[in-house]
Amino acid sequence: MFTAPLSFPADFDGWRIASRTALSLGVPPEEMSFTVGEEAPGLFAEPLPPPPASASQPTVPKAFPELAGKLVCHADADRFVFAYRLLWRLQTEKQLLEIASDPDIIRAQEMEKAVRRDSHKMKAFVRFREIEDPELGRHYVAWFEPFHHIVELTAPFFARRFAGMVWTILTPERSVHWDGSDLSYLPGATKDMRPKDDDMEALWLTYYASIFNPARLKVKAMQAEMPKKYWANMPETALIRPLIEGAEAASRRMIENAPSLPGLRHERQAERDRLAKPVPAAASAERTRPADLDAAREQARHCKACHLWEPATQTVFGRGPADAPVMFIGEQPGDQEDLAGEPFIGPAGKVFDQALAAAGIDRTRAYVTNAVKHFKFVPRGKKRRIHAKPNAGEVQACRWWLDTERELIRPKLVVALGATAAAAVLGRTVTIRDTRSKLIDLDAATKLLVTVHPSYILRLPDAAAQARESAAFTADMALVRATVPELALAA
Repeated sequence: MFTAPLSFPADFDGWRIASRTALSLGVPPEEMSFTVGEEAPGLFAEPLPPPPASASQPTVPKAFPELAGKLVCHADADRFVFAYRLLWRLQTEKQLLEIASDPDIIRAQEMEKAVRRDSHKMKAFVRFREIEDPELGRHYVAWFEPFHHIVELTAPFFARRFAGMVWTILTPERSVHWDGSDLSYLPGATKDMRPKDDDMEALWLTYYASIFNPARLKVKAMQAEMPKKYWANMPETALIRPLIEGAEAASRRMIENAPSLPGLRHERQAERDRLAKPVPAAASAERTRPADLDAAREQARHCKACHLWEPATQTVFGRGPADAPVMFIGEQPGDQEDLAGEPFIGPAGKVFDQALAAAGIDRTRAYVTNAVKHFKFVPRGKKRRIHAKPNAGEVQACRWWLDTERELIRPKLVVALGATAAAAVLGRTVTIRDTRSKLIDLDAATKLLVTVHPSYILRLPDAAAQARESAAFTADMALVRATVPELALAA
């Protein structure tokens, strides 16, 4: 057993140097350990020897250094060895980070998400208080108790945000000070070192009370975003109880003073009228049945039958041979599919490909498409686009294209991936629980198989559930192969 010393709980540079050395010496993860600060090594641990002179640098995907930097900030005592295990595996498994169902990758993603969330909480809940310092003059001090070792990770944000201030953030294990030009890191502090109230606090409390919206009060959601652990260090939390207690009366006053609005019945009728309108003239040419898939794909590029074409990058039409014996139908394209114009190439597409390969299915012999051809999303910030479920009107507007694909291909088997796809095929709402893994007759020549969408597997909260659903999804793909044997991979 070898051990490597690290300077502090999130010493990424120290971990990286030690991991490169261990890798060059061929030390497997189970024979490696790390100590932090004055922590004593194990009884049988030996210091890691220097690397050989001819040692080569390890190669990793571009995304790994950033991921490893987050992993070493996690509170898990095994974080350094776990990060080294990923580095070790990446030397022989080059695509490891892309395998969404791998237990180590699932764990790494959960750890990275927890660190990012804790860093976000620190940015949101740090409250500086002004003190007079004989040496530093006007000095701002804050106290924060993070779950993870995120001080080094998050401190640059405060240096950028409050570059003109002299400030210190105290935490139990690690503190950071900004003198106006450089960051320096200090030992942890104790609660009795926390700063007291300052003159600006009354102004801040007045502002906080004025922006409180009683009509949007959701106590459980608020506590989920602002856990009580942070309340002791935030002056505005003293107002939460009286604001909540007065929320009902404040809501009544808002309703009494609100302008009159159309009733819900009126809004629903307006929506029905909108959906009942004829297809716009710009889209009417699309209603001529195309002669083949290439013509259908070209016509679909100009589809404006519903409003989804406006924010989307492009139409994402189906892909596959015109004589495909099976047609896989998903819900709608995702972010990556919208940008590339190809169905099922994002994270859900990778899960889909893995299940097909495990079942011995050649994807190139299948036709893959979606019930809705444009990406429906909600923007988050400047760059992120979050998937939004298409409604019944949007699915119906795209039904013509789906029927066209089925008529041109005439598959022996249609596989509906998810409830939206199943409803688009059957013309009625069905549940996955009641219809999954059953062969349903669509007509004399075509059968339907309903299963889950691969993105459902990715959204499951733990590794055990993901493994269970991955196995069930692969079993459904095996049923597809048994039903349509010509899909089998060539020997």
